[in-house]
Amino acid sequence: MIEGITVEICCGSLTDVIHASSIAEVDRIELNCALELGGLTPSMHTFLSARKESDKKIICMVRPRGAGFIYNAYEKETMYNDAKSFLENHADGIVFGALNKDHAIDEAFTQKMVELIHSYGKEAVFHKAFDNTEDPVSSIQTLIQCNVDRILTSGQKPSTEDGIALIRDLQKTYGDRIELLPGGGVTKKNAKKILRETGCMQIHMTAKSEYEDDGTYYAVDPHKIKEVLQSLRLSNRTLTAADHSMLKNDSYESRMYAHEEDDHDQW
Repeated sequence: MIEGITVEICCGSLTDVIHASSIAEVDRIELNCALELGGLTPSMHTFLSARKESDKKIICMVRPRGAGFIYNAYEKETMYNDAKSFLENHADGIVFGALNKDHAIDEAFTQKMVELIHSYGKEAVFHKAFDNTEDPVSSIQTLIQCNVDRILTSGQKPSTEDGIALIRDLQKTYGDRIELLPGGGVTKKNAKKILRETGCMQIHMTAKSEYEDDGTYYAVDPHKIKEVLQSLRLSNRTLTAADHSMLKNDSYESRMYAHEEDDHDQW
């Protein structure tokens, strides 16, 4: 955590997990494979190795294929059983998502998954399938009714920065009933803006760089994580009357400055 902000890193391999876990301020890892397809279910061996290598919270993706989120009965059974296996082996939560043909939330399957996850006392996270729904308001209401803990979203836009307005509105209206986790296109240039303008107190990022090995691939870059974290740090300065007035209307800045005043040497 940095300045009161929960930081989640999207990892696609054991190496990614090791790199992300080397940064003290990282709080959570979302473990996937095939990030180039948007993230799919990781292998059990990858998860078990990650669990052994990292003391961070690990939220496991269950997504059986790329493309959309309208699944048949066999795919849903696979997702459910994969989730159960991860939970039995001490995953801290499961991230999943499923839609009906009309792109509304698949409520029955979502409820079934949440009940499974909560039976282990873990976190149920609905991923960016939320951004493929037609009506974000009815969708978030459905997810609340299903007792989902958190929604990963870029505000139904390709980039979270472009989706700030929707995330802000959802956070303001529903943030006391479900967590909103902004993610998608987060960089050192926009992370603080996203948090400040949405009012959210957590953020999700891949922090990837291009690597070369008889071809190019993308993987977590610890340097990029550090750059984003540095962008969230506050300079030490005395608050003016104008600052205090602003803080009353800005939950992100209020938490940030309160944290700095309480323990400005922590970082």
